[in-house]
Amino acid sequence: MKRLKPIVYRIFPKFPEAHLFEVSCTVPDPNPEGQHFALPAWIPGSYLIRDFAKHVVAIRAASGRRPLFIEKVDKHTWRCDSTAGPVTVTMDVYAWDLSVRGAHLDTSHGFFNGPCVFLRVLGKEERPCQVEILPPRGTRYRAWRVATALPRDGAQPYGFGRYAARNYDELIDHPVEMGEFRLVSFRACGVPHDVAVTGRSDADLDRLGRDLQRMCEHHIRFFGEPAPFDRYVFLVTAVGEGYGGLEHRASCALVCARDDLPAPGVKEVTEGYRAFLGLASHEYFHAWNVKRIKPAAFVPYDLNRECYTTLLWAFEGFTSYYDDLALARCGLISRQDYLQQLGRTITQLLRTPGRTKQTVVESSWDAWIKYYRQDENTPNAVVSYYIKGSLIALCLDLLIRDRTRGRKSLDDVMRALWLRHGATGVPVPEDGIERLAEEVTGLKLGAFFDKALRSTGELPLKSLLSRFGVKMVLRPAESSMDKGGKPAAKPAQRVTLGARTAGNSTEVKLTHVLDGGPAQAAGLAAGDTLVAIDGLRVTPSNLESRLARYRPGDTVEVTGFRRDELFTWHLTLAAAPLDTCYLTLDGAARFAGRLKAWLGG
Repeated sequence: MKRLKPIVYRIFPKFPEAHLFEVSCTVPDPNPEGQHFALPAWIPGSYLIRDFAKHVVAIRAASGRRPLFIEKVDKHTWRCDSTAGPVTVTMDVYAWDLSVRGAHLDTSHGFFNGPCVFLRVLGKEERPCQVEILPPRGTRYRAWRVATALPRDGAQPYGFGRYAARNYDELIDHPVEMGEFRLVSFRACGVPHDVAVTGRSDADLDRLGRDLQRMCEHHIRFFGEPAPFDRYVFLVTAVGEGYGGLEHRASCALVCARDDLPAPGVKEVTEGYRAFLGLASHEYFHAWNVKRIKPAAFVPYDLNRECYTTLLWAFEGFTSYYDDLALARCGLISRQDYLQQLGRTITQLLRTPGRTKQTVVESSWDAWIKYYRQDENTPNAVVSYYIKGSLIALCLDLLIRDRTRGRKSLDDVMRALWLRHGATGVPVPEDGIERLAEEVTGLKLGAFFDKALRSTGELPLKSLLSRFGVKMVLRPAESSMDKGGKPAAKPAQRVTLGARTAGNSTEVKLTHVLDGGPAQAAGLAAGDTLVAIDGLRVTPSNLESRLARYRPGDTVEVTGFRRDELFTWHLTLAAAPLDTCYLTLDGAARFAGRLKAWLGG
């Protein structure tokens, strides 16, 4: 059989000061009727139409040295004139999105995801691809290196040069970092792993490598060796404030606050470092759950438009359950730390009025227009398939363990998903997880799934946790900064406005007005700026202390601005709701075995 010539890409940081990549795509045998090229409208793993073509500053085409006419036929597709020889399309791409989803270039580093920069050659998506990654020109960049899981095809380790992919889908699933990053490497179950840290940071990389090695080995052994990749790369961008991650088949992109990384000489797991480890664990678990165990709606990805599925509660929610659970099971965090984080997750759900209006099935389907397009009414209308999905996983895990007397668990369901769907490439139908859970456990779970997935009823968290010696306690929040997870430091009755606020040093601005709360009843709205309560000025720093002088049922006069108009509202304060959760252990010996089987030693 004649071997097809590859599509050849070339990416060059042409003008770091102006944040411009020059990216070319050469097709050796274009469509004789005129070749079409397109940029994806979205990036897998982030369910929002992002229209990456909007960052194309200029585009041109040529066959050899002969310029060709190229025209745009829709928002992200171009057609090149017919020609007998190879066609090269070259773009200048603006890269100033410092996120895990985009492309970013300046004089300190470069980063890109494939969907942002690599044109798709329509009709030739299964062709092999070659990529030449070039360094910027100038001596100031001579120390730059490359970090990526993209297979090398002549490039030296961490070097610029030629890389390869089997097809376009693989090409865009390997983000690339270039710059003077710090690097630590380790092996997990024999598989090489790299951690490249970009941004100013004094993080203890040796400790970071050891901790990530322990976490990675746990996940690999959870699903069963060997790992589904030959090597893996964590691309970490450390910034002043930030948090986010995006999974790929053999790597992940992470953004974190630099202070969340482990500091030299500090042995404890700080709250920030625990959050970073949970983020890394989440994206790593995705290498199995969503990158290889895929919903049928994603096989293949339609990169032109939305790909709808009702299953994000499982692919994101189950991953959110196992991310922190894995840290407890492998000993990176204590059992108490895990229960504290679980209490905070329950708190997040309880503080979301939208849980009484939207099911997680609806949330999954509407991710494209609701979860990823949040506005001032989102808390009242939307439930997170991450948060509620993770708590559904918790309930399902405990329910299975309880009904089978420990013989089965959600772990068995996940491993069956891997063997039946992940290892084989057979996609998961919309009802596949529910059916497989019943098959693996031998239980009738229809009633549970109907309530948890297709209704807005409350989850049986308290009763299920109690069967494992965990007591769920609800209390009012102590302040707007109270995330839950712990008992109150100073139990006291507290009033609430029924609104969320943000502000600078002088203004209190309402960001969200919650359904059924005092602010909504009084007529306040998101965007209103509060000036005074009962004639006394309020600021972000004194709002809590000002409200502490009142009791539930008191009526106050609130003065504030809506746009440029001054308003006065009369608001009857309410008692802070019992929406803050913490978990405690019963301590009874009869629960020891169950807890160990669930949470590990």
